[in-house]
Amino acid sequence: MASVWGEYLQIPVVTRAYTTACVLTTAAVQLEIITPFQLYFNPDLILRNYQVWRLITNFLFFGPVGFNFLFNMIFLYRYCRMLEEGSFRGRTADFVFMFLFGGLLMTIFGTFVSLVFLGQAFTIMLVYVWSRRNPNVRMNFFGLLNFQAPFLPWVLMGFSLLLGNSIIVDLLGIAVGHVYFFLEDVFPNQPGGGRWLKTPSIIKMLFDTPEEDANYNPLPEDRPGGFAWGEGQRLGG
Repeated sequence: MASVWGEYLQIPVVTRAYTTACVLTTAAVQLEIITPFQLYFNPDLILRNYQVWRLITNFLFFGPVGFNFLFNMIFLYRYCRMLEEGSFRGRTADFVFMFLFGGLLMTIFGTFVSLVFLGQAFTIMLVYVWSRRNPNVRMNFFGLLNFQAPFLPWVLMGFSLLLGNSIIVDLLGIAVGHVYFFLEDVFPNQPGGGRWLKTPSIIKMLFDTPEEDANYNPLPEDRPGGFAWGEGQRLGG
């Protein structure tokens, strides 16, 4: 038990907090402590009845326990962790700010497309940002498709379509992920460009730590999936 707890504590803080919140929320629904009707995104209830918790809880519920829930949890955990241990290594405040920025955009867009739960779209956003920052990683999806990482969000969207799910959720995640990637990685490097996304100092004060744990053992970022649908290797490696 102690080793399991130790492994749990080795998960980086943002990934650990978010995935734990998602699992606990789903468990509470399964145990009928709460219902999805208390969690879903509803602008009218938020503005008129001041049920502001819905701004957060709609990102935490991925449906009842089943294949779709497990699929989303696996991708959420893997790609959230690889971002936090990869390009956001030592930049916890910037990672939290990406969560806030992405969540805000999705909330705004979700109002117009009538989505009530945005957790899956948020997962796709994380996958999109990781895939664009690791363009040379070759992926294998269920042993059927071989492609490079930037195509992963689109492959997942196709998979959702095959399962009969709405692709609006995937498109929203891709769109928000692209906005973040463009503003953070592309536009600052363009002639006349600049950095529009700056993490507020109060977030840096709360989340950034001056030192890293020397014993911390991150997941290797060149193994993006860890499962049959996500294993890959870098080109030239």
